[in-house]
Amino acid sequence: METKLWDDLREPPTRAQRWAAVLRKQPSAFLLAVQLLVIVLLPWLEGIKYGRVALTVLSLCALTIAVFTVRSTPALTWLSVLIGLPAGVLEIWSVIADDNTVIVALAHTSLSLFYFYTAYGLVSYMFEDSWVTKDELFAVGAAFTVLLFAFAYLFLAVQAMWPGSFVGHVDRPDRTFLELLYLSGANLTSVGLSDVLPVGPQARAVAIIEQLAGVMYVAMVISRLVALTVMRNKA
Repeated sequence: METKLWDDLREPPTRAQRWAAVLRKQPSAFLLAVQLLVIVLLPWLEGIKYGRVALTVLSLCALTIAVFTVRSTPALTWLSVLIGLPAGVLEIWSVIADDNTVIVALAHTSLSLFYFYTAYGLVSYMFEDSWVTKDELFAVGAAFTVLLFAFAYLFLAVQAMWPGSFVGHVDRPDRTFLELLYLSGANLTSVGLSDVLPVGPQARAVAIIEQLAGVMYVAMVISRLVALTVMRNKA
């Protein structure tokens, strides 16, 4: 079937068709937008009674967008579905059985693995060719936020298995998801500005790995895309 431009169509496209076309062309931009939306809404979600449920719904929306994004990368779509589907089911189960440590830890670990695989797909996508597209530039931000959430969920899993692994200015046994996401951002960007600190050995090990990942991400991905952009401008 021959693809036509919007001007060649007999009838103008609907708004839904336009958004669907943009989603197919720039899925990384949608993933980045969903991740940023979750971050912006977190302060209000954690303050309401069913905030954990709302957070789970947003996480599942991000999972869906992430699966769609992986379709445009060299990563395997079936593998992302194979990881993401159990992660979504376990996350819903963890809301129902929030006192079950094993289920909560498995749910957060599964989500973390899915986000890591999505980040792998996005990084592979950026390294696939020798030119920089607009969606690849969005993929830079999307991959960074995906890594941000991946380590935050891994921190949650560590906290579920080893309570007291993190401390903060508020004296309570467990840190909230926003606090651990803030710690994840401080580690990944290497700014070190966080009032939440890993004190358990497992938590510190994960924090060290995230700090190394943040440095490697900037060194490999950002420098490559900048170099390709300069080469294209000189051509």
